[in-house]
Amino acid sequence: MTSKIYEMIRLLSVAVFMILIAGAGDAQSEQPWPSFQGPHGSGATTEKIPRSLSEENIVWEKELPGRGLSTPVIHSNKVFLTCSSGPEQNRLRVLCLDAIDGQLLWERQFWATGRTVCHEKTSVAAPTPCTDGKRIYAIFSSNDLVCLDFEGNLIWLRGITADYPNVSNSLGMSSSLVVTNGVVVAQVENDSESYVIGIDATTGMNVWKIGREKAANWTSPLILNPGVVELQSKSGIDAINVSDGNVLWQYDAGASTIPSSCRMGNILFVPSKGLTALAYDPKGQKRPEQLWQSSRLSPGTPSPVVNGETVFTISRGDVLTAGNIESGDRRWQLRLKGPFSATPVVSGNTLLAVSETGFVQSIHFDDEQGEVTGSLNLEDQVLASPAAASGGIFLRSNSRLWKLADVNQ
Repeated sequence: MTSKIYEMIRLLSVAVFMILIAGAGDAQSEQPWPSFQGPHGSGATTEKIPRSLSEENIVWEKELPGRGLSTPVIHSNKVFLTCSSGPEQNRLRVLCLDAIDGQLLWERQFWATGRTVCHEKTSVAAPTPCTDGKRIYAIFSSNDLVCLDFEGNLIWLRGITADYPNVSNSLGMSSSLVVTNGVVVAQVENDSESYVIGIDATTGMNVWKIGREKAANWTSPLILNPGVVELQSKSGIDAINVSDGNVLWQYDAGASTIPSSCRMGNILFVPSKGLTALAYDPKGQKRPEQLWQSSRLSPGTPSPVVNGETVFTISRGDVLTAGNIESGDRRWQLRLKGPFSATPVVSGNTLLAVSETGFVQSIHFDDEQGEVTGSLNLEDQVLASPAAASGGIFLRSNSRLWKLADVNQ
């Protein structure tokens, strides 16, 4: 009897162990990168960043059919990416690749219905798409917005310029999308007709539309809490309830129109007067409290990122600065090889930064100092920020998409 009971316990233990292993594998494969600043709006990931870099870290690379500055979006081991091509960049493309081996799963093409004029450095495919795990939402500088399911079937299509024709920005639009509580938020701000619209994720119809200040703005919305989205402009910050578009609270001390905010928990790091940390109420029932303000943490073009107890910025002079999230005190600085447009990505005690020339630098750090421990030259212009999911880091240039991974893991 005793041996039978022992055998039953042993078999049950094995079964439970196998279930836990399977669950862990599923959880790892389902770690997404659903929008520009990642799953938590921090630019941080649990994926391992290689401390040393060489061509051995390249899992695969694929040639792309057009240019783009958009960050790859990853979900369910699928990489979604936008490109634009043609002499006038009026052919809009949405691609889906297998995140494991880089195989092209499908591609959909659309003709632009709005303006495709933009600065030669940027692209019509500058804004980063987003996903809610069911559909992919992609917007282009031409203000064309498409919704596809994960198999590439078209759900709906909006040529927003047809509804609001007075949108004009000679440099090009680049604000990325976010989706929360079934509402896609598109921030379209320029020197002419500026607005933000909340779009029903299922139908593509407006839920609400609010007017915005007439001024060029390239920052992207950020999800503060399910159903609450932050909008950044030169006037400051507005927290919006996505169910009706109403403003919950404001920070009116001004903010940058190029690098976007990031957050850690209920602390928002705003590129304002250098960098400003705001503690906000997740329910939006009271104004945020300013924790600190630091001119030493002023970001250049890349947005700040935060992980653990440290917030990171890259200045216009290509200096990476680490700051204490509680006080804003500078912990250390490190000059990198730039210039930079792409926002870095951070994991644990390692940060990955990619210059405009495609020079990838891996920085290992502690509380006292940071050190470049690896580098890799991709030899192509990289303006897009990296994404991290499905066992690796995804980088896109003007012409190619790479997956990098730690060969020792």
